[in-house]
Amino acid sequence: MDWNISQLLIICPLIFIGGVVDAIGGGGGLITLPAYMIAGLPVHFAIGTNKVSSSMGTSVALTKFMLDGYMPLKLSVVGIICALIGSSLGAETALLIDEKILKITMLFILPVTAVYVFKSQNILTEERDTQNAITGRVYIICMLVALTMGFYDGFYGPGAGTFMLLLMAGAAHLSVQKANGVTKAINLATNVAALAVYFTEGKVILPIGLAAGLFSIAGNYIGARFFEKGGSKAVRPVIFIVLSLFFVRVIYDLLF
Repeated sequence: MDWNISQLLIICPLIFIGGVVDAIGGGGGLITLPAYMIAGLPVHFAIGTNKVSSSMGTSVALTKFMLDGYMPLKLSVVGIICALIGSSLGAETALLIDEKILKITMLFILPVTAVYVFKSQNILTEERDTQNAITGRVYIICMLVALTMGFYDGFYGPGAGTFMLLLMAGAAHLSVQKANGVTKAINLATNVAALAVYFTEGKVILPIGLAAGLFSIAGNYIGARFFEKGGSKAVRPVIFIVLSLFFVRVIYDLLF
């Protein structure tokens, strides 16, 4: 597929902003995926190319969280394996099924998620350390979250990081820092697995993806530094913004 410089001028600034948001509270795909569509890429090319830049940016945020000690290794490895399976299946399904079905489902899920975040204030502000208390139950929850969110990320994607962060903190009772670290590991795995499928099917514009990826790297690095300094205080507001944008975006897509 042909591309031009004017498309990069639209895509790259938005990819940078999406990278900052994604590193703080997930959901950067709510900004990055529409950026490719606004620039004129067909939906499957937009999703596939977005996986290139997202993978590059997420790898930087993951490295930062790992160096800061926010990524329990064994738990993350288990999550990555399940995410790879789920994301591959999701990407294959996306090439066969109309995404409108999933968007209609999101109209019901998003308000419930917003209410859950609002009523569960301690989940995303409490900085408890449960590294030594990672039980079998936590591993099971992590596997289920990685598999289901991996499928969703491969199928469509936007908001997957936010949902994973909420589930890791709320259901698995990880601190918000470690929940974010595990989420970034799973997110990178889902991006890479889905990218492999879209690339094989010829649905990736590599030059655009690589150029945008540099802006994603910069955004994710700045976002990760901001998260480190601000701790969990920045997470809840970012998640509310992300969920609101996602809800509006889904309604817009369904209507227009």
